[in-house]
Amino acid sequence: MNETVHQLERMQELWTTGYLMGFKSSNTSDEFLKEKRAQIMSRGLPKQKPIEGVKQVLVLASGKGGVGKSTTAVNIALALAANDSTKSVGLLDADVYGPSIPRMMHLKGNPELTSQNLMRPLKNYGIECMSMGFLVEETAPVVWRGLMVMSAIEKLLRQVEWGQLDYLVIDMPPGTGDVQLSVSQNIPIAGAVIVSTPQDIALLDARKGAEMFRKVHVPVLGLVQNMSVFQCPKCKHETHIFGTDGVRDLAKTLGLDVLGDIPLDVNIRKTCDTGQPIVVSQPQSDMAKAYLRIAMEIIRRLPTPPG
Repeated sequence: MNETVHQLERMQELWTTGYLMGFKSSNTSDEFLKEKRAQIMSRGLPKQKPIEGVKQVLVLASGKGGVGKSTTAVNIALALAANDSTKSVGLLDADVYGPSIPRMMHLKGNPELTSQNLMRPLKNYGIECMSMGFLVEETAPVVWRGLMVMSAIEKLLRQVEWGQLDYLVIDMPPGTGDVQLSVSQNIPIAGAVIVSTPQDIALLDARKGAEMFRKVHVPVLGLVQNMSVFQCPKCKHETHIFGTDGVRDLAKTLGLDVLGDIPLDVNIRKTCDTGQPIVVSQPQSDMAKAYLRIAMEIIRRLPTPPG
């Protein structure tokens, strides 16, 4: 059941052993890394190959952590399913170092293996889910090098029995590093959504995220302005804690659309922390309706899926 994790840990062990025993000096280490890099680069970029059974892949990304990307990804996946009950939706947690989908989707346990040795996603609220969090203990840190992480992502993409999905939502880790490049170059992506708060520091990295997807020819469908405003539950006074309309200004600069605004609301946080996301636990709330509207805007901008 934990064969995938064992394989990855064994690779890490071999890598570390080789590093400690084989390198006599930093020069030798540098030469080894240069040689390996040259070998990888000589192969050229990988050819994109669709995930079997998945019609369209949607990635949610942010340049900076802590802007509510995973919360948004979970609620968007649920909103896609809620807007059209005929559509099947999956959710892939690509944040190997900090997986949060298991708790937010109230899922726990190890994936079963099929006769083809593929992992079966865990399912809740009608959403098929896969995460590194299903393969390691919740409190266990994942201390892996980049090559290990790439191998883990490859397994999460290719060694999962997704069945037939209309949409696979991928919750990307923060930043513009190896995982983002690996996913973008290995599978066809129908569109990317950038999540950010209106804060200037977050916007700097959100812009980098949007530009990265453009460089790897992934269409950016638009931006989501998260934590846009806080309304006092007693007096109803509104405060723009992270600034006003920063995401809208960035969208204009980039020539992109703002897909919607999500307020800073304690119920969004509480419902995800307890594994009952607001789209399913409070579907009539203003916050849930905001996610539903964003999901509709996403669908409007997705290309027609292949027949």
